[in-house]
Amino acid sequence: MKNKYTWFSAIIAAVLFLDQLTKHLVVRRFRLHESVPVIPGFFDLTYVRNPGAAFGFLAGAHGMWRSIFFVTVSIVALAVIAALVRQARDRLQLMAFALIAGGAVGNLIDRLRFGDVVDFIDWYYRSFHWPTFNIADSAISIGVGLLAIDMLLPKKRTAGDAEEQQRLDHE
Repeated sequence: MKNKYTWFSAIIAAVLFLDQLTKHLVVRRFRLHESVPVIPGFFDLTYVRNPGAAFGFLAGAHGMWRSIFFVTVSIVALAVIAALVRQARDRLQLMAFALIAGGAVGNLIDRLRFGDVVDFIDWYYRSFHWPTFNIADSAISIGVGLLAIDMLLPKKRTAGDAEEQQRLDHE
């Protein structure tokens, strides 16, 4: 795969740009907990702060320890992704890793700046509310979904793969 690191970096940059731009606009133009209907009865822009992770996980934990935990987890996840990118052999994997990394960095920036994450995308129907989220969360979710698809797709076998399988079969 030619220019894999350039492509990977470009996706991360795009996710970061969109994530930080939308969060900046929300913080500047909305009051905390203000909600503006986009599609009444279905979709609002609602400015909230999430001190926890997805779905409010660890939101009630003490602020300093929660921050240390999430910053550490983010850094470890980014290190693992960096190692996996070196081994990535197809664009689907690379795109998935870039989306996850871009989302992780976007939310990490919020945690370092504000101590929590800015969320604003609010989908609902009647009494059912999906937890409010942001562009970084979306990128992470899409990246994980692409990795799942990649795991389910049949892999093209190379000559090297066949030789390795034969060696393992004879051991």
